[in-house]
Amino acid sequence: MRFYPFRCWPKIGLLCLCLTLTIACGGGEKTFTRSKSTSGPVPESPHSLTFWGQTATPQRIILNLTTTPATSQAVTWRTVVPVAHPQAQIAPASGLSDFDKNARSVAADTETVTLDDGRMLAHHAVVFDALAPDTVYAYRVGATGAWSEWNQFKTADDHPAPFKFVTFGDPQEEVRSKCSRVFRAAYQHAPDADFWHFVGDLVDNGDRDAEWAELFDAFGWIPRMTPMIFLPGNHAYPNRRRVKPDAFRIFDLWRPHFTLPENGPAGLEETVYFLDYQGVRMVMLNGNEKLAEQALWLDRILSRNPQPWTIAAIHQPVYNTGKWRNRSTLQDLFVPIFDKYAVDLVLQGHDHTYSRTYKLKNGTRVGPDEPGTVYVISVSGPKSYPVGPQHAALMEKSGTGRQLFQVIRVSQRHLEYEALDAAGTRYDAFVLKK
Repeated sequence: MRFYPFRCWPKIGLLCLCLTLTIACGGGEKTFTRSKSTSGPVPESPHSLTFWGQTATPQRIILNLTTTPATSQAVTWRTVVPVAHPQAQIAPASGLSDFDKNARSVAADTETVTLDDGRMLAHHAVVFDALAPDTVYAYRVGATGAWSEWNQFKTADDHPAPFKFVTFGDPQEEVRSKCSRVFRAAYQHAPDADFWHFVGDLVDNGDRDAEWAELFDAFGWIPRMTPMIFLPGNHAYPNRRRVKPDAFRIFDLWRPHFTLPENGPAGLEETVYFLDYQGVRMVMLNGNEKLAEQALWLDRILSRNPQPWTIAAIHQPVYNTGKWRNRSTLQDLFVPIFDKYAVDLVLQGHDHTYSRTYKLKNGTRVGPDEPGTVYVISVSGPKSYPVGPQHAALMEKSGTGRQLFQVIRVSQRHLEYEALDAAGTRYDAFVLKK
């Protein structure tokens, strides 16, 4: 989430009553005036503020990892009406009922998003800092009279330690109908996953709020408890063939929904970034734009990588399985860097198939004890494509037609990978050793 000034709400109706609300924005306060026809006072309940029939209860609450996951955590949410002094509260979790008596309050940054139907919605974000490593915290978000429930998360260790995470290929289509079961199966299989990771195309049309609503409905309460990290796929952008070059940019709904790291190349904040998690450098790449700039950045941040493991992710595959696809540009730009720094694993989506390469170097299979990179393509949604033949010789496992998720367990000497389908059946597995 990038923070912008709160814009004025449009006047609606002929008879208007102006209400002045103070909104915490960008670390400061701004005066916000909204006009709306009404015949009586604004109602308020003990649990949820309501303005003209619309609730101020927080929606789409989601935790995101930061660049310092041992000592900080980001949370983002939205309200369909403006609220005074949006904030989050946090306290160390305990089994006591009065755990919240000394909760700390943190003012939220706010930005607005205008939907196609003219509605303007408020998105809020907080980064909790000065947290203790390897500690469970309870938090809630909202404002006076309109709070969420209390949720919990655990910070990372501040040194290499075993952990697990779940990764998903494209949900994209029929997200509420058919992807919900994948998310629930993943949570059932690995309820103690430290975070979830997605390689893009969360929805089919990234400019349609109704599709984002489906995604959060499919998630349920999971993103309120399990931090998530994302990178954008091509469906987070307009079709390049249908817009002018200066209009090709990520849709406005991407950044407001998340609060992701901004340590990537200029102009690619929250779409290209890296973070270190308990001995792994996680690198998110954006396959949609500014690839050459990303290659230079990638070389720089991997040259100063102190972590024993490196996992990169990009939506568009380096070695495609799609019948008419071959991303030679990605091979030219990124494979030499992956090889140079012995990247262990590259996670990808886009092709709506499953494939896993042998361990590769310079596009050639290497021995199990030689340095090399494994490239995986996966899909969590119901949309499937045939597996093409162009890189068949590089693939140790491939298939199509299944909704999958992957659980990755990392320790000092081993990276254990397991792919499972929506019914919880193992589909693929391998182990990398240091």
